[in-house]
Amino acid sequence: MEPTVTLNNGITMPRVGFGVFQVDEKSCEEAVLEALQAGYRLIDTARAYNNEAAVGRAVRRSGLKREELFITSKAFVQDMSFAGAKRALDETLSALQTDYIDLYLIHMPYGDYYSAWRSLEEEYVQGKIRALGVSNFLPDRLLDLVHNVKVIPALNQIECHPFYQREAELKLMEEKHIVAQAWAPFAEGLNGMFSNPVLREIAASHQVSVAQVILRWDLQRGVCVIPKSVHRERMEENRALEHFALNEAEMQRIAALDLGHPQMLDPLKPSEVERIYNYLETPVLTTLQ
Repeated sequence: MEPTVTLNNGITMPRVGFGVFQVDEKSCEEAVLEALQAGYRLIDTARAYNNEAAVGRAVRRSGLKREELFITSKAFVQDMSFAGAKRALDETLSALQTDYIDLYLIHMPYGDYYSAWRSLEEEYVQGKIRALGVSNFLPDRLLDLVHNVKVIPALNQIECHPFYQREAELKLMEEKHIVAQAWAPFAEGLNGMFSNPVLREIAASHQVSVAQVILRWDLQRGVCVIPKSVHRERMEENRALEHFALNEAEMQRIAALDLGHPQMLDPLKPSEVERIYNYLETPVLTTLQ
């Protein structure tokens, strides 16, 4: 399996990246530096995570050339206006201390994201953004966006794991040449994911961890992943996915685990919408992806 995927505008992106959601500013710099030393070249952050500056410091300390890295960030709901999106991007670039962002996402499908998108299209043309995408967009909003913009989203970052597999949505994104990327691919261990007997049995048969099985399963379905850990051994483990493959029977056994509904974030629930907007007043890292 190729280590990179080609986005719909021709640029390449690592299939496996390192996420920094829930990693506070104090810990983030060291975690990202260790991830880069462990071989990660895609780092995923966001304005709402309050750790972009720490990511930037880690990148500079790593000694890696900027062109060796693929950095993703996201504009949050308070940035959803034409001027707001430009301001958000400039603040992100300043925090990261870089002239461009490899992938910039609309974080949530709320607010005036159409104005924000059109603003970011201009930044894309000017070279400040190498690829544009979205996060947490359900099929109706994703399709509506596709039909009303000049630059088609290159990627949709979504909740996707064995308990919420989203096969129909993945097929739609494939048809529209939009890459799917799973945030929190382990669903933070909810519903006993790491102790699930099916996943544990498959992991034992390959002499790998349950986490590795989940990540390999995602990759074999064409889903990119951004696992997070602050432990070096797990960082390395989450990248060690090329020495085994799941057979069709194992893929089908995992497919049977699908519960068919979100476990972490449901963009359709009014209470979730309220929670997202309340985050602007009282940001709590443990409540947002």
